[in-house]
Amino acid sequence: MRKINIPIFVSHQGCPNDCIFCNQKKITGVYKKEKYEEIKYKIKTYLDSADRNAEIEISFFGGSFTGIDMDEQNMYLETAGEFFYDKRITGIRISTRPDYITEEILNNLAAKGVTTIELGVQSMNDKVLMLNKRGHKSQATFDAVKLIRKFPFKLGLQMMVGMYGSDEETDKYTCEEIIKLCPDFVRIYPTVVIRQTELFDLYNNKLFVPYSLEDAIRISADILKRFNETNIDVIRIGLMAGEDINENQVFGPYHSSFRELVESYLYYEKLYKDISALTSKRIKIICKKSETSKIIGNKRNNIKKLIKELNLESLRVVNDDIEEYIIKEDV
Repeated sequence: MRKINIPIFVSHQGCPNDCIFCNQKKITGVYKKEKYEEIKYKIKTYLDSADRNAEIEISFFGGSFTGIDMDEQNMYLETAGEFFYDKRITGIRISTRPDYITEEILNNLAAKGVTTIELGVQSMNDKVLMLNKRGHKSQATFDAVKLIRKFPFKLGLQMMVGMYGSDEETDKYTCEEIIKLCPDFVRIYPTVVIRQTELFDLYNNKLFVPYSLEDAIRISADILKRFNETNIDVIRIGLMAGEDINENQVFGPYHSSFRELVESYLYYEKLYKDISALTSKRIKIICKKSETSKIIGNKRNNIKKLIKELNLESLRVVNDDIEEYIIKEDV
């Protein structure tokens, strides 16, 4: 079934401080609060054109929702709740910080129709959290998850790779700690440098070097593989493109098709291993059409690298209606 998100941005609301990598206005492109009437109109507009058979969620993003004044939280939730209780949507999703979760807050969210909670974990290393001015330690995440699991919410955890003070080993540690928490889904974001942030100042003063695109892809691919192995759904990899987030506004490993590059890298690793086991130097890969671009790679890089590194005479890709790709000698 098709899934649709109706995004409502509560820009920077509820955040007690600015993490060094964050300029929320730049990320959301929103500089003022949406009024409740505007939110209701936006939801109605989405629903009027949406597939009636789709799973539709209203999602509050862009701030720490549970840090907002409780009366205002309730106004947002009651606005969305009208559509939930009329069964025009299937759920309400909120995003918040691990240290802004209490049993009282969760009771209120459950009563107001919230079905999914996402926590911005970012890192499970206390030194990294401190250097990035997150304002809490990793224990806050363990405590929040324990509380959330007392309720029937779906739980999502967000992590970042390449944060200030982090490295590949630390990023993979965060991945393993998240796996232990058994979330229903995760998001993986590479750290990029946005103008008008403290991280931008560190970058300008050569005190922070972001991952190269190649390293961010490789590390994210290893992390994606671990989540896949443990049956944890990865619903997003990379920042969403928008007016204020594009190649001209950020520095570091930003790419509008970051997920495809990561998945393509995993294909390259698997293809290298599979083709290495063959004696033929003329190879044909048979795959379904939807996977072709990932197998070939950006600018045909996978094909070029495999030919060069395995000393192949030829390597071509053909489409067929199959689930898993097949490698054959090309005669």
